[in-house]
Amino acid sequence: MADPTSLCFRHNARLVGEPGQNPEHLRRLQELTDAALAHLDLEDLLSDVLARTRDLLEVDTVAVLLLDDAQGDLVARAAIGIEEEVERGVRIPIGRGFAGRIVSQRRPVVLHEVDQGDVVNPILREKGIKSLLGVPLITGGKVIGVLHVGSLTKRSFDPEEVDLLQHAGDRLAIGIDHARVYAGELEARRRLERVQAVTDAALAHLELDELLAVLLPRIRAVLDADTCAVLLLDEVGRELVARAAVGLEEEVERSVRIPVGRGFAGRVAAQRRPVILDDVDRADVLNPILREKGIKSLVGVPLLVRREVIGVVHVGSLTRRVFDSRDVELLELVAERLALAIERARLHEEMLLLDRLKLNFVAIASHELRTPASAVYGVLATLVSRGDELTKEVRDSLLQSGYEQGERLRRLLEELLDLSRLDAEAIRVDPRPLVLRTVLGDLAGEAVPLGTAVRLEVAPDLAVLADPVVIDRVISNLLINAVRYGMPPITVSAEHRDRHVRIAVEDTGGGVPAELEQRLFERFARGHGATGSGLGLAIARADARAHGGDLVYDPRGAGARFELLLPQT
Repeated sequence: MADPTSLCFRHNARLVGEPGQNPEHLRRLQELTDAALAHLDLEDLLSDVLARTRDLLEVDTVAVLLLDDAQGDLVARAAIGIEEEVERGVRIPIGRGFAGRIVSQRRPVVLHEVDQGDVVNPILREKGIKSLLGVPLITGGKVIGVLHVGSLTKRSFDPEEVDLLQHAGDRLAIGIDHARVYAGELEARRRLERVQAVTDAALAHLELDELLAVLLPRIRAVLDADTCAVLLLDEVGRELVARAAVGLEEEVERSVRIPVGRGFAGRVAAQRRPVILDDVDRADVLNPILREKGIKSLVGVPLLVRREVIGVVHVGSLTRRVFDSRDVELLELVAERLALAIERARLHEEMLLLDRLKLNFVAIASHELRTPASAVYGVLATLVSRGDELTKEVRDSLLQSGYEQGERLRRLLEELLDLSRLDAEAIRVDPRPLVLRTVLGDLAGEAVPLGTAVRLEVAPDLAVLADPVVIDRVISNLLINAVRYGMPPITVSAEHRDRHVRIAVEDTGGGVPAELEQRLFERFARGHGATGSGLGLAIARADARAHGGDLVYDPRGAGARFELLLPQT
């Protein structure tokens, strides 16, 4: 029976020639094989194997060029004796020159005289290399690069040396493949850990500002990017508003607004899909800050909640970068967590706001109800206890006061009931075609006292699809306020613009006090000396929003101007 050691020796010997030939070559080749399989880091692998390859073939230079699939050429990756190849980032087209021919022909190439050969890389001549031998690096049937060695003196590489370098190249190719797989697995694990960090942060924070402050740096780290920004849709849903940014803080500081459908972020929101800009300088970018900050490449994805776009998240690089499908997939994965976290934070803020509103509502409503209720009770108590002692004039005065306070109490209770129905979304809207000029003319005649100047600026043929009850309640309230707090003439106008019918009520008085503007539509908000409950505008806006529209205050130089917006399909 044959000795196992002898069998192994003969097997290795067949790699380079006849059994038993050149045992020193076999020993060095085995050491090179061990090195190729021992290293998982690509840099360490190349450094060790190249040094052993130089010793194996007793050459002056050795270099590895790896195939760049994206660019379709060879890139100098590591070298000994011609380090300038790597330092200068030498790239060789496939099929051209010495290394390019090796890849296209998928076989070794020998240049016995470099000066007479087809050499694209000028460094080979600059370094004085006289002879070259190169072999393809092949794994899984695919060429991944080239390994070549050179001599500073003229040398004829024989078939045994060609075979020896090819076997060294085969082992190196396996090692590179292993190192790349390991690097891919390592990067995947690191990215997964970073995504988990995003998820953990998304679950840990409920305040929106705090949430974004923690998440954005982590998202930037996940994508290895230089900048990260989040833009959220405004209430109307027509513009994206910069909400938070890292590396692009100016977006938030300047309150950048991007119309949906325009520019980079606007396209992401409108198309509801990722958008990549490989070269920002040549792209349609609406936001000037992106160029001001020197961003070269961008990738953005929509933030979706229940299939509705709520905003956009994008990351950028200060150097040219090709964001690939893996980057997009990763950003989409992160965006899912971010969108859910934003929605959760918003719901939390809304719950806190509702709790505060409820507490304020109960306190203010109790106070508002107590005043007329106490007045009515006081009148009745006086009449019951001292009615026989009072003169007719005093009794009549008390009854009139009690009636007025009772009427005030009734109106307040009705308004509170209206608000409760609106809060519970219990009011049904019944849109129907209406001729606006007729409707608004009738309302002005009913709500405005005789003799008060009213201008009606409405086209006779302007129609609207709307609930007449909503128009009645909102416009009547605005007309009453214009009479009570403004000055004639009062103008009622309407127009169809931006997919909305806009009905405006405007007076020429002193306008809304500056201190009241910010809380104009809050419940029980009243200016100094104002009468009424302070619920009218709150109810009017709630009615408008129940219709899918809105009620807004438009501050002008003189007077107060309110607009009712009714969406039209």
